[in-house]
Amino acid sequence: MSSLVQSVDWLAIAPPTLAAVVGLVVLVADLFIGEEKKAVLGWVSVAGLAASALLLLPLKDGDRATFCLTGDAHACSYTADRFTLVIQFLVLGGALLAALLSVTALKDANKDLPEGEFWFLLLSSAAGAALLPASRDLATLIVALEVASLPAFALVGIKRGDKKSSEAALKFFLSSVTATAVSLMGVSFVYATTGSLYLTQIADKIQHVDGQFHTLAQAGVVLTLVGFAFKTAAVPFHFWVPDTYVGAPLPVAAYLSVVGKAVGFSGLILVTVVALPSYGDVWGPALAALAALTMTVGNVGALRQQATRAYSAVRLLAWSSVGQAGYLLVPIASAAYSKDADKAIGSTVAYALMYAVVNLGAFAVAALVARTSPLNRINDYRGLYARSPLSALILGFFLLCLAGLPPGIIGLFAKVTVFAAAVDAGLGWLAVVMAVNVVIALFYYLQWTTLLFRAPEGEPVKHRVPAPLTAAIALTAVLGIALSGAPQLALRFSATGLF
Repeated sequence: MSSLVQSVDWLAIAPPTLAAVVGLVVLVADLFIGEEKKAVLGWVSVAGLAASALLLLPLKDGDRATFCLTGDAHACSYTADRFTLVIQFLVLGGALLAALLSVTALKDANKDLPEGEFWFLLLSSAAGAALLPASRDLATLIVALEVASLPAFALVGIKRGDKKSSEAALKFFLSSVTATAVSLMGVSFVYATTGSLYLTQIADKIQHVDGQFHTLAQAGVVLTLVGFAFKTAAVPFHFWVPDTYVGAPLPVAAYLSVVGKAVGFSGLILVTVVALPSYGDVWGPALAALAALTMTVGNVGALRQQATRAYSAVRLLAWSSVGQAGYLLVPIASAAYSKDADKAIGSTVAYALMYAVVNLGAFAVAALVARTSPLNRINDYRGLYARSPLSALILGFFLLCLAGLPPGIIGLFAKVTVFAAAVDAGLGWLAVVMAVNVVIALFYYLQWTTLLFRAPEGEPVKHRVPAPLTAAIALTAVLGIALSGAPQLALRFSATGLF
């Protein structure tokens, strides 16, 4: 009988492990540090996330695997291949930028947010999110998904005495737990029909399932995907997104919009393309339908936001993120029909990198505006150019990237790449739906962009931008401009090497 090898490749597991260790250090240090020195915990967390990301560099030259079965060197629980490293870079980089936003948010909150608990939860969630793309068995995959999710529930509801925050956390928690329960039932069905939890073994054994278990295997495939569809905010599992983003502290909403999606999409890719490629006729049409539905509902929801409504800017970004999730699903669905599944998955990863940079940047500018306009209405951005010219130009650039218009070349490039993946796979109808949705999205992105440069109402008040917030805005702007200058770098960097 096969058993697990006891030796561990510590370098391979170093990035998520370091994030988890720093989280524990911060939690313990919080007990001994006085209130006046709590800010140190934030900078320790930022440094820990930066160090975790840097630990990816020694791994870039080759595939490493650990926790493998003695009888099968290809059946491993943890693999640090090209796909893993790209997603871990996205996750840890996104968490680092969210941490920079959080340093300012915690300082402005005047002790309404408990600092030690906040940083521990953020680092724990980041560690789980970094573990997930490396997981190569269903048990580790589900555990990593929950390690990433459970601290996120607490982060959403961490505002003391805030009913909106508590309600958002409860909605997020209940819907997520339901989705996880459905996924676990799917995993049990897959295990019952294949006798294995390892993705590579499942891919082989599920092709030879006894005829009487074929329906059970199909049900397992569909149910397993539900939990990951929830994390990606795919329709109809999207209903928690707007209220959760509004109720959560703004840095947490930014974190969920990028890192939460990366978790969902990497899990979805591993389950479909690696574990269940032979069941492409089941998950391919399902994901294609989900992609069309998700992008349409998300963009229509964003279009309906009223500029004078409280928190309308955050709600628009929330609905926009649902629409963007639809675009991200397109290449995964295309992988079921494409002869070059690796190229299709690379398109999703490239789009995710673009989206992460510009969406985090948009949230960073939203955090800046929220310091003087706590209700964060779209109307509060009117005349931003008169108050803060550079911030307005940067936000305008990010919105144009999300819309796919020049000078946001990286946004246009990413959309063309996704569009090409659908056409190459013979999903012409999905490419048409995507084109229609891109046109719908143009309206609300351009409407917000033009508002930035209109004459302000009243005398413009200039305000100082804290250093951590400046760093987050500057970093995302530099990355966005660099990728717009050389968009092919995103695709080259995103080559997954899953096959």
